[in-house]
Amino acid sequence: MKHRLYDNADSFAMSFDEEWENIDCEDSRLKIDKVFEILSDHPFLVSNPENARKMAEFRIFSLKKFQ
Repeated sequence: MKHRLYDNADSFAMSFDEEWENIDCEDSRLKIDKVFEILSDHPFLVSNPENARKMAEFRIFSLKKFQ
């Protein structure tokens, strides 16, 4: 996925999920921050950081995607 990054939520979600799985951290909020550091140049995060954070938090805390 790293070869094709688009300025949309779907592209960001796929990249976020990939990186989330690679980070070993028990604190979910800190882990989100670490993923954002890695994805700092992702077009969706650059153009829409507020929505990127909301999407990440929704995936983690509402969908409980990674529990």
